[in-house]
Amino acid sequence: MDPSVDVILPALDEASVIAEVVGRVPAGVGVIVVDNASTDDTAERARAAGATVVSEPQRGFGAACAAGLAASQAEIVVFCDADGSIDPARLVDVVAPVAGGEADIVLGARVPTSRGAWPVHARLANRYLAWRLRRRLHIPVTDLGPLRAMRRSALVELGVVDRRFGWPLEMVIRAAQAGWRVREVPVPYQPRVGRSKVTGTVRGTIRAIRDMGRVMRDV
Repeated sequence: MDPSVDVILPALDEASVIAEVVGRVPAGVGVIVVDNASTDDTAERARAAGATVVSEPQRGFGAACAAGLAASQAEIVVFCDADGSIDPARLVDVVAPVAGGEADIVLGARVPTSRGAWPVHARLANRYLAWRLRRRLHIPVTDLGPLRAMRRSALVELGVVDRRFGWPLEMVIRAAQAGWRVREVPVPYQPRVGRSKVTGTVRGTIRAIRDMGRVMRDV
């Protein structure tokens, strides 16, 4: 693939699905799995599947993403969940507009493939945050989805500081404030393998909303 692309997969206890996820990444794309202090053999299975494995002992989605970014040398980086909810083969959909110079950051707007793919409480929280971004900052997004692509050097320059669940929101806000062209493309969203550490529970969703609310106030 030209330009060079790395996909970064933050992973916490995803041993049951990580090999399949790594195996579905398109040929020519580098795979960086960030083991975020898993208690199972996520790292071993990812490595056996051909991924570069980075260890990040500090728990936190943003901490894992930052560690993966630091390990990458590719021109374009893609972030994707490692739980099987999004087929990594679809990363070409978010990479193409960035590689072609049509956008600076592209987010995959999730389209649920079944009723249980996206819990109602998580979907409503996401829509509310997206609405606030459109209303307050005029950022044209409908979903703060996990699949997203941008040029690595530009992302480093943004200086995203959150190391918890506010990372993806802060990234989008800082990108818009820096004048980046923000674009969305639809991507199928299917039920994840196993239970989500965030949106699978109301408590996890509340924690994510709290972190993102802090970002909305501080950035």
